[in-house]
Amino acid sequence: MVDGMWMTRLDGKRFGPWAVVTGASSGIGQEFARQIAASGINLVLVSRRAEALEETGQALQVQYDIAYRVIAVDLSEPGADEAVAAGTADLDVGLLISAAGTGQPGAFLAFEAEQLLAQTQLMGVSHMLLTHHFSRRFAAQKRGATLLVSALGADSGIPYHANPAAAKGLVNALGRSLHAELKELGVGITTLIVTPTETPLIKKMGLDASPMPIKPMPVAQCVAEALDGVKRGKMIVVPGRLYRIMNALMPHSLVRAMTANMMRQSTTFVG
Repeated sequence: MVDGMWMTRLDGKRFGPWAVVTGASSGIGQEFARQIAASGINLVLVSRRAEALEETGQALQVQYDIAYRVIAVDLSEPGADEAVAAGTADLDVGLLISAAGTGQPGAFLAFEAEQLLAQTQLMGVSHMLLTHHFSRRFAAQKRGATLLVSALGADSGIPYHANPAAAKGLVNALGRSLHAELKELGVGITTLIVTPTETPLIKKMGLDASPMPIKPMPVAQCVAEALDGVKRGKMIVVPGRLYRIMNALMPHSLVRAMTANMMRQSTTFVG
C-alpha cells in the first residue's frame, strides 16, 4: 500500500510491460486496470462492452501515460479465449488478471441448460483456457504471473447460486493445483477469494448490504490486497482481516446456511 491509500504498485520489469485484464469494464476488473496502470504497465482491456473499455482505457492513458488495447469479446462463448490470445500475440505480456464473471442468482432448476453452460464457460472454463495460454508464454520467458478471481463460498457451495459456485470451485482448484507446478517454471499464480466488496455486482444480484454484519469493503482495498499477494507469490488471498478469520474458522455447513438465507431474496424459484 502506498501514500496511505489502498493501492499496490507493481514492478514493471517483473510484470510488465503489458498486462491483460478481463472483466475490465466495471467493478473489480476496472479497479485492477487502474492500479496496474498506476504502476506504469500498459493494459489490454477485455470484456463484452467495447465502449466502456475505450472510456476506461482513455481515462487511464491520460492519467498514467500508459498505452492500452481493447478486445471486446464475450467470454461466455466458446472460442472467445482464442480472440484474446490472437489479440495479444504481438505484445510482451507479463501479467494476466482473469476477473471476468457476473452474478446470476437463482434456483438451479430455473435455468435452462444453455444458460448453465454459458455461466460455466464464463466463470470457469475461460479462466482455465486463458491461464493455460498465458502460462505457456510466461514459462517460455521465465517470468510472469496470473491472478484468478474466485468467490467466497465457492469451496463450501452457495445455495441459489449453485452453478456459478461450481465454476468458481474449478477456478479455486486450478489455482491451488498450479501454484507449486508453475513455480518450478518461474511462473506465479494467485487466487483471489473475493469477499463482500462495494461493486455494482451487489445491486445486480439483488442483495441489500445494509443488514450485513460486516460491511462490504472498498473495491480498492480488495484489489490492493490481491496485487500485494501476487507480488509476494501467495497461493490464496482473502481480503479483509475479519473475513480471513471467518473463512478459516466457520464450518462449511454454517457458511451454506447463512448464504442460503441471504441469496433467497434475489432468487427465481421453479413452481
